[in-house]
Order: sequence, then C-alpha cells, then structure tokens
Amino acid sequence: MLRREFLMALAALAASPGLAQENEPGLQAGASTPFSRDDLMERARQMAQSEYTPRGEVPEDWRNLTYDQYRQIWFDSRNALWEGTALPQRLDVFPPGLYFPRPVEVHVVEGGEQRPLRFDMGVFDTTDQFPDLTIDDSLGYSGLRLRADLLGDGNHTEYAVFQGASYFRGIGTGENYGLSARGLALRTGDPQGEEFPDFVAFWIETPAKGAPSVTLHALLDSPSCTGLYTFVIRYGETLMMDITASLFARVDLTHVGIAPLTSMFLFDQTNRDRFSDFRPAVHDSDGLLIHNGDGEVIWRPLANPETLQISAFGDNGPRGFGLMQRARRFSDFNDLEAHYHNRPGVWITPGEDWGQGSVALVEIPADKEIYDNIVAYWRPAGTIPAGARHDMSYRLDWGDDPAPRKAMPLRVTNTSAGGSAFHKGLIFVIDFQASEAVPEDLSKLMRIIRTTAGTVSEGVLQRNPETGGPRLAFEFDPQGTPLAEFRVQLRAEDGTPLSEVWLYRWTQDTRMAETR
Repeated sequence: MLRREFLMALAALAASPGLAQENEPGLQAGASTPFSRDDLMERARQMAQSEYTPRGEVPEDWRNLTYDQYRQIWFDSRNALWEGTALPQRLDVFPPGLYFPRPVEVHVVEGGEQRPLRFDMGVFDTTDQFPDLTIDDSLGYSGLRLRADLLGDGNHTEYAVFQGASYFRGIGTGENYGLSARGLALRTGDPQGEEFPDFVAFWIETPAKGAPSVTLHALLDSPSCTGLYTFVIRYGETLMMDITASLFARVDLTHVGIAPLTSMFLFDQTNRDRFSDFRPAVHDSDGLLIHNGDGEVIWRPLANPETLQISAFGDNGPRGFGLMQRARRFSDFNDLEAHYHNRPGVWITPGEDWGQGSVALVEIPADKEIYDNIVAYWRPAGTIPAGARHDMSYRLDWGDDPAPRKAMPLRVTNTSAGGSAFHKGLIFVIDFQASEAVPEDLSKLMRIIRTTAGTVSEGVLQRNPETGGPRLAFEFDPQGTPLAEFRVQLRAEDGTPLSEVWLYRWTQDTRMAETR
C-alpha cells in the first residue's frame, strides 16, 4: 500500500467548543437521537442479513485530487471537538478525496444521545492553490484523529488516527507513527485476492472530566461480513487499546485475520547488500514476537524476500504476539527525517482463549520504503459459517517494545548475516540481551542450532563488549538448497531454555547467486 509518505505528511500538517451551533466555529452536529451499543449491535446483525451495498462516493473532482492537492487542505485544530473545554481529549476530522473516496459517519455520544457530525468545509484551512470543488450532500469526513495533553504542558498532541478501510494507528507519548493495525483482514495473500473491510461509521463517547481514556465504537462492513468494534483507548507512555468485537458472517469465512498488523521492512544487517543507501537499516518493525500457548517465546526477524512468503506458526490458545521495533538507537538508522528508531511496536494480548489456529506472517517483496510489505495476524483454524456471530476481545499495547518483560527469556536484540571471506557459505550473528541469568563462563551455555537444509556449524559464543550480552555466531553452508529454516536457542547447562527461540527463513538471493 502506498501510504507512508502520504500519512506522515498528514500528521505533520495537523499539529468545538462542545458541539458548535449553526454559523459558529467548530464542528457542526445534527439532531440528537437515543444511543445504545445494543442498537449498534442489532444494526450490524441486520446488515449481515442483507446483500452488501457499497457506500456512495464523494464527487468526482474530490476523488481526482492529486497527492499535492490533497495536502493543501487540512483540519484547523481550533475547530476540534471539545476545544476550549476542560475535557482531556480533542477530536479532529479528515477531508475526503484521493485515497478516501467514500465518507464515514462520525457521531458524538453524550448523556445517552448521539448527534452526527455534518460535513463543513469551514473546519478546514487550505492554501490559495486549492481548487474549487463540488459541495453537496454526498460529502462527509474520511476519518478522525484523537489528541490529548500527553506531556502535561497544555498542548494537545495526537496519539491515534482512524482513517482508510479499517486501518488505525497509535503511538505512545513522544513516539512517531509507524506500523498500522486493522479491524479485520480477509483472504490476505490468497490467489483470489484480499478483501478490505471498512469502518463505515464511528461513535465517540464524550469523556468525563479528567478521564484518562476515551471510548470509540466502529461499525464494520464488507461483502463477506459486518461487525461492531468497541475501543477503550488509554493514552500514555504506552498507548493501550482494549477492543471487544463481534463479527456477523454474510458468507462462510474460511480465511479470517484477527487483530491484523501492517508494517514495513526494507532492509537491515541481514540483507543490507541488496540496497545502495546511506542508512544502515530501514524498517518500521524488525521482528515478529510470539508467546505461544505452550509458553514458548519465539522471535522471528522480518525479511524482505524476492518472492511472496507466507509463514504460519501453529498454536493453541496463544498468550500474545506482535510486531516489534527493537532497534531503538538513532545510529541503527542514521535518519534525521524518518526517525525509525522512534517507531512503536504493538503487542496483542487475547482477552479469552482463541483456541486452535496460527499466527500468520506475510512478507511481500518491496524495493522502496513507501510500501507496507509486512502483515501479521491470528488465523483461527475453523470456518466462521454464514449467518454465524463470532465474538472476541483483545488488547493492543503501542510503545517501545511493549511485550511483557516479567518472567520472559533473554531477548534477541540484533541479527546480522553475510558472506565470509574465508569460508564457503554465510555467517549468522545473533545478539542477546545482557542479564544476570547469563553465567560469566559462556561455555556453560548450551547452543541449539538446527536447520532444515544445508549444514550449520556448532557456533561460537562470545560476550559482546558493547552490550555485555552473549553473541552467537554460526556458519551455514546451503549446499545448493534454495531455502532453509533455522531454529536457534541458548539453554542453561541443565537444558532449561534461557533465551527466546530464534526462527529464521533463509532464501537464496538469486541476484547475488548469478554474480558469483
């Protein structure tokens, strides 16, 4: 998806007294009607019993805006919902057009009543080059942004955005936007093509004075299903989203992606030789972390393959998973604009037993950092039959390596790979965190190094003088194989697991092979 520079530009452009009355500044609201979550649930259920009907589009001149033209219109934060009040939150809206041809409903809930926000061109600022466009009843907003006083300095800065299909993003205090989440993924990577459900309407509950959280409801619709999602969002150093959702299947759902994450991985020290770039690495996320139902913790470094790769990590009752950004130093990226070292990771914790299924990882070839080429999600083993309702809950933590630390094994902090000047094949180098659990004499540690093809050496274990943690290096001879799966782990002298399980899929770089 071509969204990286576009969404970063929107965030840079952004930084009502209650609900404004007619002809007053601020977001304009329509007439109030009674609100209940049960009514929203019933609406989703009834929609699933009818044939899917796409929402109407905004006028053609809005849809035909160029990228540069769309950037010439932005929300004026002085018109934000709850601006000028003592409430802790602010809500902004986005204009339609370009990549967002279909508007969404946005409602404000207070005192058991809901009021729709009406489209108003007056809440936006534009440059003098912005074209004159059609204004009619088909217009609406394309999404929303949440802001709060994160630093306690009186300035309301953004921490979450909901815009485009069922995509949303969040950040912990002081971080930069990176990976995205979605409400639902359908048929990701399937030959018949992926289906992208939409959040077609939002209801934001007015927070109480001093409340640290805000509640947002979202109605989902697609040709295959409908659904109702409720987000309870708590901002802070780690942004927390508690999500409860119900899906209503229009058809048999055989390939469902629950709690999907979308990210970007271009290169790091495992494939640096494929890119001519002044930076040592470029990625929003560098690994998939899984805490499976058996208690095993798996670290799978991400890859940018030459051909589409789909991996499935079978499980029963996962304890959690997510995409992490463990490279946190500026020197890891040397990028003064993108600030990749300040991108959040996301950890997903199921709210109940999710049963049999797998954590799916889709890695798509990419040659530029503007493409999102990584997708991870939970895929249930069974089918959700047409007419059925599927309930689920989970929490998303957005922050600096937000996965639980307590009682977890040694983390993998870095992976490097490359050729050797003195040996045939490749050398893999894995760094682990420093810990008191690591004996002074590293020879007391067991090294488990396995491969599905080719041969591997027994490995050399040394202490990294910069980090203080153990570093394991081993040689790999492909022996003509185009693909090999690795499994590596450090264990204590008695065989007790000490580190995360490092899993990696190596594929032959045909470009490099042809030059040898």
